[in-house]
Amino acid sequence: MDNFIVSARKYRPVTFDSVVGQQHITGTLKNAIHNNQLAQAFLFCGPRGVGKTTCARILAKTINCENITESNEACGQCDSCKSFQNGNSFSIHELDAASNNSVDDIRSLIDQVRIPPQTGKYKIYIIDEVHMLSQQAFNAFLKTLEEPPSYAIFILATTEKHKILPTILSRCQIFDFNRIKVEDMANHLASIAEKEGVTFEVDGLHVIAQKADGGLRDALSMFDQIVSFSNKNLTYQAVINNLNILDYDYYFQLMDSISRQDAATTLLIFDKVLNNGFDGGHFIAGLSSHIRNLLVSKEPSTLKLLEVSENIKKRYLEQSQALSSGLLLSALNIANQCEINYRTSKNQRLQVELTLLKMCHIASAIQLGAEGLPALAELKKKLPDSGVTAKPVTTTQQATQVNNSASPASPVVKTNIPSTSTSVKPPVAQNSLSVNSESPEKPKPASKGWGNIKTSVAVPNLNTIFDEKKANADGEIELVEGNEFNEVTQNAFLSKWNEFAEVLRKESKITLYTIMTANMPVLEGVKVKVEVENGVQMEELKLGKIDMLNYLRVQLRNFALDIEGVMVEKSKERKPYTSQEKYQAMVAKNPLLDELRKTFDLGLS
Repeated sequence: MDNFIVSARKYRPVTFDSVVGQQHITGTLKNAIHNNQLAQAFLFCGPRGVGKTTCARILAKTINCENITESNEACGQCDSCKSFQNGNSFSIHELDAASNNSVDDIRSLIDQVRIPPQTGKYKIYIIDEVHMLSQQAFNAFLKTLEEPPSYAIFILATTEKHKILPTILSRCQIFDFNRIKVEDMANHLASIAEKEGVTFEVDGLHVIAQKADGGLRDALSMFDQIVSFSNKNLTYQAVINNLNILDYDYYFQLMDSISRQDAATTLLIFDKVLNNGFDGGHFIAGLSSHIRNLLVSKEPSTLKLLEVSENIKKRYLEQSQALSSGLLLSALNIANQCEINYRTSKNQRLQVELTLLKMCHIASAIQLGAEGLPALAELKKKLPDSGVTAKPVTTTQQATQVNNSASPASPVVKTNIPSTSTSVKPPVAQNSLSVNSESPEKPKPASKGWGNIKTSVAVPNLNTIFDEKKANADGEIELVEGNEFNEVTQNAFLSKWNEFAEVLRKESKITLYTIMTANMPVLEGVKVKVEVENGVQMEELKLGKIDMLNYLRVQLRNFALDIEGVMVEKSKERKPYTSQEKYQAMVAKNPLLDELRKTFDLGLS
């Protein structure tokens, strides 16, 4: 019985054209050979199993070939090619830097470089895993790599380019190898299966290619394993069973259950996945990828982004058309959040089950949101029309009204002005219907069908809400208008002034609050003069002026009130801040205080 040779060795490429998925590199190398523009040193870098060492060997063999073909490939028939294929070439040397990484090994290599080739035109050195060389070995190699003999060519290969010294990188032509595409890998596996007489399903080969993650050597190892497992009948189910992969069917069934809002079936599918030995984190990561593929399948132009077989593409296309984009986006967001929280969760199964239950209720939430718009419009029709037409009110005014309504002793600003008052209307939000709490002194019957409503309800006009916001954002806040000009006393003014300052404090508007409370305002007729200490406070006062006036005018029933900022010079004397400075200031005013402290041996806190 002949010894079995694994596919990775048996079908290793021997020409540039047979290299899979690296046409950008093989084409460059063939042109360099054709134009006789070979560099003195090459660096091949990339992930494992993508053809770095294979391309290095093909390049070395082709350079020394005595009869290069018109397509710039090695003939495979000359003495140089045959000696290389038999492993006894004196002109091509391979060095494993993982086990020969010392300075002595590099010195031995340098001594060999000085000897010209016995056969062939070039002496070629292939150094694999070159990043394993020690720092001293790299330094010893620098001079020879920079100025080698004319007949010497170095081909370095590595999976970790970042570990190589920049001085080495600058002396090489660098070729970055890509991960091999799933489609290219599946086609290569299919050609090998045909040569080996293996019956196969295309879906199974695609699963192997995806599992290999861009490495052809890994794919060929899995291929040999599954061929042995399935007795040369490579089916999709055999691949799934042997590689312990979550089947596409699980996720297709799961999304169908989520779309039907069938929580029971969804949980049972997840339980079946766990019973088959799969991890919950692996399951939720696969679910996120599945939902992503469904979103990609929504547009025919992006369907090519799916790295699956044609049969699976059709299934993705069919299911994506049956599910809304809103449901898929919400489900993807929930799955992503679960994936983030999964590792830190103490009950990981519950974390995934909760995620699945949330997904089952996405359709209900979307439907409820769609039905809520007509219901809100109907609610607007049922509410009584207050007939209020006033200009927009600021957030500060709304907070002030709420604050005042909580205190029966203070005047209350209501949307329904009593008949004894003048025609002045306080500001309320446009396009809103309000039902306000009434004062205890004048109870008002509740509207029919709504009971005794005590809180304010505002229903926006959903058809024009965004237009209104845009219009308000473009313009400035306007002052309220009215025709009341009642006399304002100093005590009433200070009372309302302090009330509004307290509202600002609760709203954390500290700068404006400080301006209002730092110095006593001066009321001269209808002009309110406020002292400010600097330009920053002056600007803040200008920004808050309209809100202040809208409050004071309505509360004091005088719409001629105005506020003016007065800049005062700062005191040149520095205010005391620390306990020591405050004590010294007190002693300066009353020296006896220091004697008192010394008498009782007191200290400063």
